[in-house]
Order: sequence, then C-alpha cells, then structure tokens
Amino acid sequence: MKFTYHLSQIKKSDQKCVGGKASALAIMAQEELPVPKTICISTNAYNIFMDETGLRAQVLMEYHRKQFDQMRWEEMWDCSLRIQNMFARTPIPSTLAAALMVEITNCFDNSAVAVRSSAVGEDSARASFAGLHESYLNVRGPKEVLEHIKLVWASTWSDAAILYRKEIGLEVEKSSMAVVIQELIQGQESGVIFGRSPVDHSKAVIEAVYGLNQGLVDGTVQPDRWMIDRDSGKIVSHTPAQRAKIVVPAAKGVKVIRLTTGKRNKPPLTRHKVKDIFKLEKRLAKLFGSDQDVEWTYDHSKLRLLQSRPITTTGKAKDNDDRQWYLSLKRGFENLVDLRSKIEDEIIPEMVSEAESLKKIDLKQLKDKELATEISRRVDICEKWKKQYWDYCIPFAHGIRLFGTVYNKAVKPENPYEFLELLEGTALKSVQRNEQLQRLANKLKADKSLRVLVRSGKLPEDSKFAKEVAAYAQELLTPLLGMISQSQLRAKMLELLIEMAEMGTAKKVIKDQAKSNLEKRLLANMPKKDRTFALELMDLARTSYRLRDDDNIYLGQIEKQLLNATQEAHNRSSIVSKIPLDILRADESVKCLRDPNYRPESRKSKPVEIQDRQIMPRQLIGQPAGSGLATGRARVIRKTEDLFAFKRGEVLVCDAIDPNMTFVIPLASAIVERRGGMLIHGAIIAREYGLPCVTGVPDADKLIDTEDQISVDGYLGIVTISKKLPIKHLKTTTNKDG
Repeated sequence: MKFTYHLSQIKKSDQKCVGGKASALAIMAQEELPVPKTICISTNAYNIFMDETGLRAQVLMEYHRKQFDQMRWEEMWDCSLRIQNMFARTPIPSTLAAALMVEITNCFDNSAVAVRSSAVGEDSARASFAGLHESYLNVRGPKEVLEHIKLVWASTWSDAAILYRKEIGLEVEKSSMAVVIQELIQGQESGVIFGRSPVDHSKAVIEAVYGLNQGLVDGTVQPDRWMIDRDSGKIVSHTPAQRAKIVVPAAKGVKVIRLTTGKRNKPPLTRHKVKDIFKLEKRLAKLFGSDQDVEWTYDHSKLRLLQSRPITTTGKAKDNDDRQWYLSLKRGFENLVDLRSKIEDEIIPEMVSEAESLKKIDLKQLKDKELATEISRRVDICEKWKKQYWDYCIPFAHGIRLFGTVYNKAVKPENPYEFLELLEGTALKSVQRNEQLQRLANKLKADKSLRVLVRSGKLPEDSKFAKEVAAYAQELLTPLLGMISQSQLRAKMLELLIEMAEMGTAKKVIKDQAKSNLEKRLLANMPKKDRTFALELMDLARTSYRLRDDDNIYLGQIEKQLLNATQEAHNRSSIVSKIPLDILRADESVKCLRDPNYRPESRKSKPVEIQDRQIMPRQLIGQPAGSGLATGRARVIRKTEDLFAFKRGEVLVCDAIDPNMTFVIPLASAIVERRGGMLIHGAIIAREYGLPCVTGVPDADKLIDTEDQISVDGYLGIVTISKKLPIKHLKTTTNKDG
C-alpha cells in the first residue's frame, strides 16, 4: 500500500488516492511549470489511521448522534469540535508514523514547509473546497509535520466541510483526505487570480498582497485588485488597498507585522507582473480545459505556482437554510480584536444612550399622529440596532470558538469543552440581574411580617419593598413578555420572590482554583513565544462569552422602548387594543392611529402540536451542555404565563432560552432545550449556575409537558421521562407567534 507520492509519480488514475490539489500540482509539475518541491501523503494513510485506531467508528457514532438536517449551525460546530478533538488525542499508529517520517525527512529534513489539504473531490470541475480545510505554513521538522498532517485530516470534519459535502451530494461518511506537503516559498508578493470574474465574466481578477498569501486568504490583509479584459489582456482597472499589514514567517508558523512605510504607497505588483500572471492563468486554463482560480507568489522576480483549481459554481443552499451564512462568520484574531473594540467602545454605549434618550420622551403628551410617527421612528431605530447586532455581535461570538480550537490543539483534553470553564464567571448581566432579585428574596426571607403582607396581597404599593419590586419589574419588561402589564408583572414578581425566599439562597458555582489550574495547563502546553497570545485570546474569548448573552439584553432595552410606545397606543385606542402587543405588528398600530377607519386583519394562532401520548418515547437524546444529574417536574415554557408559574426545583423545558427570561433560572434544577449548542444562552446560564443542561433535543417542548417527571443527564445528553402526565390532564395550547 503506497503512502507517499512525489509529483512526478502521480498519474491521472491516482486522483482518488492523492486528491484534487495534488493531482493538479502533478499535472503542472509534469508540464515543467514553476511548482515548489512537493510530496503527497495519500488517502491510504488517512484510512489506515482511521481504521487501525478505531477512530472511524467513534467519528461516525458522534456524527450520527443527531440527524444532520435537524442540526443548527451551532450544533454542527459542537459536533465538529468533538470529532476534531478525537483526532488531536489519537496518536498515529507507529508503523505508519515511521514510514511517513522517512519520506518527510528525505524530502525536506528540517526545512520550512506548508502542509495543505488535498481532499478527494476537491478542486474538481464539480466542486471547490477552497477555505474549508486547514492549511499550515512554516512547519519545520518531521515530528511537527506529522502532527500537522493529523490536523489537516481532522479538518475533513470541520463544520463548513461537512455542510459543503452534504450540499453537493458527497457521502460524508466515506470522506477521506490526502495531504500535500510543499516547500515553503517565502514570497515577497502573493495573491490569487480568477480567470473569470464572478461579477463580470468578460474580465479576469487579480488580488495581491505583500508577504505570504495567508493574509489574503483569511482576510487579515486587504488586497490590491486588478481587473483585466479576458480577450485583450488589457488592464481595465486597479483598486488600491489600504496597505498596513503583512503576513511573514515567524520562528514557527506565521505572524502579522506592520508594512514598511516605503511599501504602503506602492502597489505589490507592477503592470508587467500583472500581465505575466494573466498569461500564466491562460496557459493553465488551456491545460486544464477550464478557467482557473490560481494561488501564486513571487520569490523575488520568479513567479511560483502554489495551487490551481477550476472556478466552480455550486447550487444555492435552500432558502430556509441559514447554516451556510452562519459558517461564513468565522473571524481571525486580528478581526476579532477590532470587533471587540467596535462593540465595547461604540455599539454598546450608543445603544445605552439611545435607550435612555427614548425613555425620556413623554409618550402621553404626544397626539395620536405624533405617537404614530414616534412608533415608526422607533421601528426604524430597532431595525438599525438589529443590523448592528447581526453585523458585529453575532460574528464576535467566534472568539469563543477560536479560543476553543487553540486550547484543544495545545492541551488535547479528554473533554473537548474543558476550555469553557476558563470563560465562565465573567459577570453576565443576566446573572447580575438575578443577584439583584435574590437580594429582594433575601429581604422577604428575613422579614416574616413582610412575607405575610406579600402572600395576602396586602403589600402597600407605596412601601419601599413594593417600589423596589416595581423598579425591577420595569427593568424586566421587554417584548419577550408580550402583553403583560406593569402591575401584572409586579404581582407575578412577588409570587416568584416568595418561591425564591422559601428555597433559600441560590448557590453560585465557584471554580476559581479549577480555572487557575486550567490556565496553567494551557500555558504549559504552549510554546513560550505563544503564551502572551494565548492570554490575549483567552481575555478576548471571555469578553466574547459575556457579550454572547449581554448584547441581547442591550438590544432588548431598545426594543422595550418600542413596546412602551405601542403600549401607549393600546391604552388610548380601542381599535389598537385589539392588536396583540407585539413589536412585529407595530406598523398596524401606526395605521390605526393615523386612520380611524383602518381595521387590522385578525391573525389566528397556530396550535402547538403535542404528540400522541400513547407512542411517546421514554428517552430523548440531545447534546450535553451542562454537567450534572437532576430529577424533577417539568415546566414547559410555551407562553408568558408558563414562565411566571415556575416553581422551585422544576426542570425548565423550552424551545430556546432568551437572556431576558433567565430570571427564573435560580429556581430551576435543570434545563432542557430544543435548540442546540454549547454556546446558546440556555447552556451558558446553566453552567453559570452549575445546572445539568441538555440542548438540541428534537421537539423537546412538544414531547415533554408540564408536570411530567423527568431526569436530566448533563454528562451524556440524555433526558428520561420517568412519569408521564396522564392524557386527561392535557390541554390544548397555542403559539401566539405562529
């Protein structure tokens, strides 16, 4: 069985063993085109590794834990993380490792190399896996190369690669990976050429940066762009970049440094080099029979070809499948640092200021048409901040994932989510708000006469305690709670406080020593030169973890001001009062205020379908998201009333937890969610309180009903229904959101 191929040995019939990238490089090398010295580690090596270690069976078991079509993007990332951690922890069999070491040593010894993927089916006319698998630059020494081969193998199971294979109809279970090991060319200028522009097919496009191509590929460095007429070869336009950074080799891997002053005002390519690159792409298009996407670099004056693949157009993802968009949100460290600054220094202060400004407007003093105008203005303000949230806050969550990837590669922990323990306890706003609620509960617990007044419903509204509860209720009132009034909310909060007072002080999980040990473990496994980076990334990830929850609360305060305006419209108009108090229907309130003859259309609620109790499964499988075991009565949250009916010791079961509903968490014994992922709000808050949590349970909010007795295993991700609510107790419920 052949494990390694030199480019001169690769024949067309070998493509299934060497993959698309190596096959294309072999064709170019055999045509005497300027390709760096390269060897290919065949798919035979990957298959031996998978089968002899038993990893294939483990991977497929993990992959099939949940139906792929039911996985959200966050669950895909979780699945991928668990699988890739299996690769990191599994050594290459000694016989295979020895055979590969011999070839790597003979060809490269300790010279710097690039280790790249060459998947079967990659870079073909049918599909391009550009950017989906890992590449590593400036790897030195046979042992390091072996470790990076394994990392490339692991990237076969990246979330993006899995989704792409499914979309183009490849069998994910039969995926295999070859690896290209290529002499590292330390080019002074690098880039790509697209033989056919995706925007204008009459043009070719060249993008170029100073230094290594890595900066262009991962978005760290903005490229200069040239458009070339495909027929004449004439340069049609040049769009300069804001040249500030350059990616260069470090002692190990690569680093980003500032571009020298002399190069900032000078394009990386001359007109002569632009034309040479265009001519070379034309030659490659003729050789391969289609327009090419070519990665190249200039080693001083010599143009070198790093890889070439056909330009492909794949089918669009389903209209209702947003997973591909989410997978495009991954960011590098430099970009995440910029995002953090943008969010903390601009977005959040401006959101707070906007909410305070709106709060100062006396809505009762506005005439109907003025109120209609104000509601429309607030709709626009909410849309503006939602866009900021999606453009900046959602991508910033990748800071957690980047840290997890770095931690797992360095430490190779048995638990692939061990890194999350280093991020917990970062003063989430929802936790701080719950602490304020607990202080109120403690006052009740300490004052028997006050408890008697609250229980009897005779607490004076002008009492200090009533005013404190009213202030808290006002802070809590967001669109999530729907049509509940301030007075109703205050009454519900008093009931909740009685429950908390009788339960006692909520236990907060303190893990300071464990966190300190994990931090030491991370640093001990990082090269000395990378330890500062590891600490900086950990700090960034902690901010990302905190804002994953907090930014929703800030956005909720903006939306609350729109809710207040629509509430005012409800209070003054009998027609508006017939519209559900929902900010998504604010436009109908505006129409009613402006036109007394307008009548909104009634919208019927969709019933929540509850499955036949006679055929219900007893054991439900999801993803473990918070360790621990708990048994209790379920409280399924389908409407606002369910939230306020929550009793101490119950298991919170819902579609998805919003940060604005976490005030009941101190009463919960466990959490179960239909929505999946280790980084969704329910999982984050569960870990803050040390609660067992299982997420990604299909139809959890339909298969389980309030009063069912359930057991939650947060270690294995299993929810067991130990006692069902009798069928005669079931009530028809509706989903007001449709």
